[in-house]
Amino acid sequence: MPIEKTDKIWMNGELVPWDDANIHVLSHSLHYGMGVFEGIRAYETSEGPAIFRLTEHIERLFDSAKIMMMDIPFAVDEIVQACKDTVRSSGLPSCYVRPIAFFGYGEMGLNTLPCKVTVAIACWPWGAYLGDDAVTKGVRLKVSSWTRHDHNTMPPSSKTTGNYVNSSLAKVEALKAGYDEAVMLNPDGFVSECTGENIFASRKGVLITPPIAAGALEGITQSSVMTIARDLGYDTRVDYLTRSDLYICEEMFVCGTAAEVSAVNSVDDRTIPCPGDKTVAIAAEYAKAVRGKTDRYKNWCEHVDD
Repeated sequence: MPIEKTDKIWMNGELVPWDDANIHVLSHSLHYGMGVFEGIRAYETSEGPAIFRLTEHIERLFDSAKIMMMDIPFAVDEIVQACKDTVRSSGLPSCYVRPIAFFGYGEMGLNTLPCKVTVAIACWPWGAYLGDDAVTKGVRLKVSSWTRHDHNTMPPSSKTTGNYVNSSLAKVEALKAGYDEAVMLNPDGFVSECTGENIFASRKGVLITPPIAAGALEGITQSSVMTIARDLGYDTRVDYLTRSDLYICEEMFVCGTAAEVSAVNSVDDRTIPCPGDKTVAIAAEYAKAVRGKTDRYKNWCEHVDD
């Protein structure tokens, strides 16, 4: 989906014109993939634009940076405010927000310790990542031939730019084979996640999502969905899943900031009941929560004008 240009991008402490937010071709992270980022959404609410679970996203950004031994030259609250300023400057009622921190120009080679860190935040309009009808019609998944990173190879708990080479290879493989998305298995053969979404599968009435130990990113949407599911009375657990569990599950969905809650209709051409009752109920509640329409979840919405 093409990026729709907005007016300003926040870069190293100031809002600059979109076309002036440039980096040097010899920036360290361009060559070695050592950057960390977040994907966040701002939604239109009755009280103006609100960014969903913004502070938790920025805390995860800083956690990713710590894992990468990257010192972000701003505090969490400064980046939180910068995200709000960026969204406000766009004038958009809803948008996708992308904060990124990376090693900039000035040093080359694998040693990052002397490298200066650049931080930028952009936002733009972005629709449903897996399609507008993904909640009702579902998406087709393929188990990828590419294995998800091991924790001692490329730490999957860090949302690192270089990690997504793995995801991109799996995504393109799935698309070229006629599927919508790929399922990643870890080196032990357990289900980890999709290329950009956490997985939930219902087995014998229990809604299961893979653990961090399986290589899944600790998803903020995943956490939101687990809270919503439990509040709806569904038995929801973090546990290991095999690919066979996916083939014979009662229903399945994937979730993430970009994909929101999207039903799954098949895995490796094994049909899955779609959309399942749990999926429909959770998706509906999630859609209300992100727009500040449910009192118990209103603290998840951080208003741009606060």
